[in-house]
Amino acid sequence: MKRHGRRLRCLAILLAVGALVAACSNSSDPNTAAPASSAGGGAVPGVTNAEIRFSVLGTRTNNPLGTCLLDCFSQGIKAYFDYRNSEGGVHGRKLVVARELDDALGQNQQKAIEIVSAKDTFATFSAPQLASGWQNFADAGIPLYGWDIHPAQMIGRKSIFGNAAPPCLDCMDRTFTYVAELAGTKRIAALGYGVSDNSKQCVTQITDTIERYGAATDQEIVYKNDTLAFGLSNGVGPEVAAMKRADAQLVITCLDLNGMKTLAQELERQGMGDVPMYHLNTYNQKFVEEAGALFEGDYVSVGFRPFEADPADTAMATFKKWIGKVGGRPDEMAMYGWINADLAYQGILKAGPAFTQASVIDATNHLTDYTADGLTVPVDWSRQHGQRSKADPVTNGYKLDCRALVRVRGGKFEIVGGTKDKPFVCWPPKDTTWSEPKPTSFG
Repeated sequence: MKRHGRRLRCLAILLAVGALVAACSNSSDPNTAAPASSAGGGAVPGVTNAEIRFSVLGTRTNNPLGTCLLDCFSQGIKAYFDYRNSEGGVHGRKLVVARELDDALGQNQQKAIEIVSAKDTFATFSAPQLASGWQNFADAGIPLYGWDIHPAQMIGRKSIFGNAAPPCLDCMDRTFTYVAELAGTKRIAALGYGVSDNSKQCVTQITDTIERYGAATDQEIVYKNDTLAFGLSNGVGPEVAAMKRADAQLVITCLDLNGMKTLAQELERQGMGDVPMYHLNTYNQKFVEEAGALFEGDYVSVGFRPFEADPADTAMATFKKWIGKVGGRPDEMAMYGWINADLAYQGILKAGPAFTQASVIDATNHLTDYTADGLTVPVDWSRQHGQRSKADPVTNGYKLDCRALVRVRGGKFEIVGGTKDKPFVCWPPKDTTWSEPKPTSFG
C-alpha cells in the first residue's frame, strides 16, 4: 500500500559503464559495479556486487477502498529491508527498493510491462486492486511476491508467491460458525457485492458453511444478499429492514471497510446497533478508532498473528521495532509487505550466493513450512500453488485450517477464541465434522 513513483534506469548504459569499470579499475566503487553474474556467467537483472534491487507495484491513485494500500505495503517492505541490511543484507548485498509504481487502479498490466521490459530489478512486490499484470511477470520468469486476494492469478503459477497461499473461495470456513457461537447467535445474515465474483463466492461460502454445520449448531441463514452495489451508493436501508424482519442476530459480510461502515450506520439507524457483525476486511485500528462506537462488539478476521498477541518467539517484536523506524505503525498491509519481503529474503538465502531469478523461485518452492518466523499459518510452497476445493481441501491445502479472531472493545481490538500466546484457532482439514477449534501458535 505504500509506494511512490521513482527514477528509471537505462539498463544498456548501466551494463556498458559497469563492464568498463570492472575491466579497467582495480578498485571500483561497489555501488556502480556491473550486475552480478549467475553460476552460468550471465548477468542477473537488478543484482550488482553491492545491491539486490526490487520493484514495488500497487494501487494508490483511484483506490476505491480509500485505504492505505501501496504506501503501507511498501512501508512494510522497506522496514524489513532496513532490518536485514542492518545485519549485512544477504550474500553480502543490500536489499533495495529501486522502483515504485502506482498502477492507478487500471494500469497494472501497463506498469508490469514497463518493469519487465526495463530488466533492472530482480523481483517485484505487488499489492494491486486489479492484478492484470501478474501474468506478465510469470511469463518472464520474474519472482513476484503479492497480496493474496487474487487467487485466479496465483493458482498454478510457481513464480508467484502471496503473503499466504491462494485462498479457496468455496471451501468450508469454520470461523463463520465459530464466530456465531462466540456471539451466542443462531440466526445469521450474509451480504456481498454483485459486481465482484470474489464477493459473491464469499457469500456462498458463508451460507454453505452455516448450512453444513447447522444440524450440529442449530444455526441457520435467515437472509442472504449477494447483489449489493459496490460502494452502497443507494444505501442499504431495504436490506437492513429485511434483516430486521428476519430477526437476524449476526451479520457476516464480504464488503470493504467503507461498506461495513455504511452498513453499521444503517443498522444503528434502524435500531439494530446491538447486532454484531463479523468483518473479513476491517483489521484497521485507525479506521475503527475513527468510527467511535460504531463497531463496538463486532468480530474481525485476521490473516496473521494479531498485533494484540504476545510477541513470544516470533518476529512480531522485530516488525514493530522496524516499522516504527521507517515512520509507520502496525498495519495490515504493512505486515503483508513485511511477510512478502521475508519470503523473498529466505528464497535468496536458500538459493545460495550464485543465485538467479530461476534458482530463487526453485528454492522458495522448496520451503515446506514457511511461517515468516511465526507470523503466519505454515505454508508448504512445494504444493500450495495448486488449487484447493470443497471436494479436496487437503491435497493443496494447509496442514491446519486456522484463523486469528479479534473483537472490538472500547475502540480497540482484543483476541477472542484463541489466547494472547496462542492466538490462532485451528481445525484439522481432514476432519470436516464440527468441532471446537484448538488455540495454536506457530512461533
